[in-house]
Amino acid sequence: MKHLITLSLYLLISCTNKVDENEIETPKQIVNQEFQSILDSANLDGVILLFDINENTFYSNNYEKATIGHLPASTFKIPNSIIGLETGAIKNDSMIFKWDGEQRYLPSWEKDLNLKQAFQLSCVPCFQSVAQKIGVEKMNTNIAKLDYGKIEVDHNTLTNFWLVGNSKITAFEQIGFLQRFLFKQLPISTSTYSTVKDILKIKVEDNYVLSGKTGWSTTNGIDNGWYVGYLESNKNVYFFASNIEPGNNYPMDMFSKARVEVTELALSIVDTVN
Repeated sequence: MKHLITLSLYLLISCTNKVDENEIETPKQIVNQEFQSILDSANLDGVILLFDINENTFYSNNYEKATIGHLPASTFKIPNSIIGLETGAIKNDSMIFKWDGEQRYLPSWEKDLNLKQAFQLSCVPCFQSVAQKIGVEKMNTNIAKLDYGKIEVDHNTLTNFWLVGNSKITAFEQIGFLQRFLFKQLPISTSTYSTVKDILKIKVEDNYVLSGKTGWSTTNGIDNGWYVGYLESNKNVYFFASNIEPGNNYPMDMFSKARVEVTELALSIVDTVN
């Protein structure tokens, strides 16, 4: 039942529900220097934040950085998918995003894609079309319902507010949102929940399921990368939110994989210990 207690804490923080503070078990916070060593060895700067449900404990190399907001980048495809499904901008998981034949940033986007493919290939034009169908008013209303970060959307930024501008979300907020999602505390339909839970799955093994989404934005020449999600094992659930930036002279062709690799190393450390 600890995950329910922890979830109540997030709901209190986000003001979505009022609960008796005396009934809440505040999560512990443990500084894990191995996470910092992982980042240092990879010539990366930033934060790895993990939450262990069974232990009701956060693990991180830097809790201050976990409270700093950054553009959500493509991690916003999670709420974008939810809002798209709830508003009808995405009909269902069989919906096809038709390629218009124009050259796109990545060759993998230059074909017709279903929802899961578009999500996992992080097809920006596909989800820009979803945002356009949702519209400014419904987007703002539904972001508020989901209590997702501090997001600014207007008519000028509807198709790129998650990539540029002033929208922000912290590592703590990413994990809080994912907890509310996984434990079905968001005001969304069962079908939306099932569809989004499926498209989030990255690896399905006998003893665990790994779900998540990466994101990458560039502001004033600085690259910022996310990897957020959760690991469901036979015995526990671990939530994670890593936000990293490359060090000096970093080989940027390695950055995309590095976000995932450093996070999964941290997960293996915590899962082994616990």
